[in-house]
Amino acid sequence: MQRRHPAFKAFWYSRPSFPASDGFVLAHQFTALRHKQFLKFWLGSFTSVGATQLQIMGLGWLVYELSSSSLSLGYLGAAAGLPAIVTTLFGGALADQIDKRMLLIVTSVLIAVLLALLAYLDWAGIVQVWQVIAIAGAISVITGFDWPARQSIFPSLIERKDMMSAVALTTVIWQATRMVMPALGGLIIAISDTWLLFAFCSAGFFLMFLILLTLKVAPSSNAATQQSTRRQIVEGIRFIMTNRNFLILISLSYAVFFFASSYMPLMPAFADMLNVDEKGYGYLLSITGVGAVIGTVISGSLQKSPRLGLAMLLSALIFCVFVYLFALVCWLGIAGAFYFALGILFSASIFSSIFMVTTTTILQLEVPEQLRGRVMGFHGISYSLFPLGALLVGTIANESNPSVGISISTTIFVAYLLWVLVTQPGTRKIDGRALTEKAAQATPFS
Repeated sequence: MQRRHPAFKAFWYSRPSFPASDGFVLAHQFTALRHKQFLKFWLGSFTSVGATQLQIMGLGWLVYELSSSSLSLGYLGAAAGLPAIVTTLFGGALADQIDKRMLLIVTSVLIAVLLALLAYLDWAGIVQVWQVIAIAGAISVITGFDWPARQSIFPSLIERKDMMSAVALTTVIWQATRMVMPALGGLIIAISDTWLLFAFCSAGFFLMFLILLTLKVAPSSNAATQQSTRRQIVEGIRFIMTNRNFLILISLSYAVFFFASSYMPLMPAFADMLNVDEKGYGYLLSITGVGAVIGTVISGSLQKSPRLGLAMLLSALIFCVFVYLFALVCWLGIAGAFYFALGILFSASIFSSIFMVTTTTILQLEVPEQLRGRVMGFHGISYSLFPLGALLVGTIANESNPSVGISISTTIFVAYLLWVLVTQPGTRKIDGRALTEKAAQATPFS
């Protein structure tokens, strides 16, 4: 089967690229790994997260190969994002009601089955665009239940004082696989076909399923189990709306993904502006993973900073400055623009990473245990906003160019960020020392 141009012009490349949260890892910050059950969960997560990165690349490639249509890729992005936003609300409530380990077991095996089905359809040569989009949508529905449980289970596997380490180590999984898996996926497709890639993805989730079967998690007693799902969701929303820092941090996370981070799924268009081929496109994607890993390293030094909140907000602002510079370099097309763009993306990813680790760690440390699944589920919606933000930027870009689109979109986020910096002293003055002392005095989560 003839392969088409690999720089599929999608509005959707990664869930992110992300992950999920960003953190800090130095030798003395590996402390979460001393907990055997967390170590087992962390190692197992490499298989499912790696499979997710391969799946993201393979779905876009296959849809473009079958349709040669950017519109079909837009539908794929909507299918990958919208269902997860809706089901995450219920997934967070469910994670607070039932055994999180059992919920992850079910979601892992269901995703493995769906990817195995896609691999078969592709191998048999009968796969159609609507089938790929339908399977992507089904996976997105399941992810809405998987993500809150995944975010809320690992605190039960560690002591509270090891939270920063656990957040960091969890982030490393996403960033490391983000650097490696796109290149590996391209090699798999070149050697064989997309069906083999999806088979590997299925195997990755199945391995996670097997590891979860051996995981031991102490059961938690939650009052939430006595409430209806609707009331639990309302309770989670009420908690966020009545706790200023939670409302600000979660809304900032939503805004940074929807408005300021959409250059990632639009990277094929920027690569075209920089006049680079598929290899250059791959470098542009990979360098963001490298920068994010460096950001996880740097962010750890902020854990005990008395100005943790200010550092978090300024990191987001500096990230936006680099996004503007990236848009400008792509638009100008000056000599050596590609290399300038690589350096700018590397720097942008560092500060984006610092912002996300501090945000996620503060939320994890402060959220009441009985609300953890719901609150972290709401926070996890951030990553599902990625493709929707890209559709917004893409719409603007159709009337101008991608640089103008991302600049306008980023400006909306900057306006909100500056408002928070000026008017929200409670967020700006979050003290890392107080959080650390509270963590040290706390009992284990479980």
